[in-house]
Amino acid sequence: MELEPIDPETAFELYIAEKETSVADATVASHKSRRSFLLRWCEERDIENLNKLTGRRLQEFRLWRRNVGDLTKVSEKTQMDTLRVFVKWLESIDAVEQDLHKKVRSPDITPRENSRDVMLETEDAEELLTYLERYEYASLHHVIAKILWHTMLRMGSVRALDVEDYDPEEQSLRLRHRPDTDTPLKNKREGERIIAVSNEVCLVLDDWIRERRLDVTDDHGRNPLLTTSGGRISKSSFRMKCYRMSRPCEYGQACPHDREPADCEATISRAASKCPSSVSPHPFRRGAITHYLQSDVPETVVGDRANVTADVIDQHYDQRSQKEKMEQRRGYLDDI
Repeated sequence: MELEPIDPETAFELYIAEKETSVADATVASHKSRRSFLLRWCEERDIENLNKLTGRRLQEFRLWRRNVGDLTKVSEKTQMDTLRVFVKWLESIDAVEQDLHKKVRSPDITPRENSRDVMLETEDAEELLTYLERYEYASLHHVIAKILWHTMLRMGSVRALDVEDYDPEEQSLRLRHRPDTDTPLKNKREGERIIAVSNEVCLVLDDWIRERRLDVTDDHGRNPLLTTSGGRISKSSFRMKCYRMSRPCEYGQACPHDREPADCEATISRAASKCPSSVSPHPFRRGAITHYLQSDVPETVVGDRANVTADVIDQHYDQRSQKEKMEQRRGYLDDI
């Protein structure tokens, strides 16, 4: 096979153009970020034609990338696995030798090493929700926490909800993939579904919509369920509100880090993420999934509701100990 010369920038642009038609925007952004290091490496080594890539060159890049970024083992694996996908694509356009992707080396890691186990513990979530119920009822903080904990939804899914997606009669929320108006779902059309919500959640949503929701539209003329003065709540604002409300001192608990609130930098709202106990939206989801599994809700039910496969639940979300799992299985099997 005769290779066709191609420079790194052109190859990168063609690759991204293809990805944009088949994967979510966030995935495209990740590919852009990770591949930008390859472009930098090629430039530093005057590699103007990717035909010159070899197994040895790729190993040199791996070592360079590890040192430049001070990568963890997990991050290094993510980088090299993404590179392998790119090299395999290069093979498809005759830019590199066939099967070169098999020479991309990546560290072996255990499922536990590949799992991010930060989560909002059940006890903390219950304390937080009790506080919000009493002191910030039907506030934006309360609605966000209530939905995240009781539905196990991703931040993007909650943010995508419109008022019309809430059906108080059926007590349900409808999730729809609408990328053209800035609210895509992670799994696109596969993520579309209707989920039931409890009477307790509905009461909060009803009061939020009637009493406290700002009656504004977003930039596309839609009626967001969660609003701020600027329209639909932004991703950054959503994250910041989670960090703020999840600081233990914010919901009436003693500081677990022996800090004095008057001297703690994390008590400033914009620095809330500096509190070691504060969490972003995803730990709400991870904690909720683990909570429902611990409450003996079948894994298939949790997976369908949260829109996640059993394998992903086991690897990234389920924080039950092996003993907890054993005892739950015992409950099902003892009477058989």
